[in-house]
Amino acid sequence: MGRFEGKITVVTGGAHGIGKAIADGFRSEGAVVHIIDIKPGDWFVGDVGNKDTLERFAEYVIQQSGHVDYLINNALPLMKGIGECTYEDFSRALAVGVTAPFYLTKLLTPHFAPGASVINISSSRDRMSQPQTESYTAAKGGIAALTHAMAISLSGKVRVNSISPGWIDKTDADIGGADALQQPVGRVGKPEDIAEMALFLCSDKAGFINGENVCVDGGMTKLMIYHGEHGWEYRV
Repeated sequence: MGRFEGKITVVTGGAHGIGKAIADGFRSEGAVVHIIDIKPGDWFVGDVGNKDTLERFAEYVIQQSGHVDYLINNALPLMKGIGECTYEDFSRALAVGVTAPFYLTKLLTPHFAPGASVINISSSRDRMSQPQTESYTAAKGGIAALTHAMAISLSGKVRVNSISPGWIDKTDADIGGADALQQPVGRVGKPEDIAEMALFLCSDKAGFINGENVCVDGGMTKLMIYHGEHGWEYRV
């Protein structure tokens, strides 16, 4: 039997990339997995940025399974910078990246089983940035902060943690050269790296971890970058 035999898992944005790897990981350990994704397919198709859709999805999950053991808020907000991002674009990014995780967790709170766990997928961009990424970065910073707030509000009922992935290749490409070597671990990340952390954080072995944001980025956010060191050069 798997670690999560018969457990009920909900994954937003679970049709591809990190979300799919997480859904597959839970299934391989015996869990029943409910997915919502905007992409058409054999799952609940809908836009998590829409309030009515979230309410219908939550109702569907409870009708099908009666309760929830694990909720993985993974759906991806859009990335646009201050140069081109409109008010509507920014609001949309926050709706998908922050409001949806908050509201879906709220909807499911009465139905969480004992020992339940919520995992929010943030990003290493919650602490560092490239130019023109404001909508995505704000959403990821927001969900990281939302994590510790919900962990306190749901004390004794649900553990809430977040994962901040670094560079995760979702194409199955064999990325080498400088792209890989610049990573302290010597390679670019894979969706399975994030799935393994999600599985661990939902397991009994992580029962004393709550309100944390775990950065899974191969060490990139720990690398100090100065002009002229380790092959780095600043060019105006």
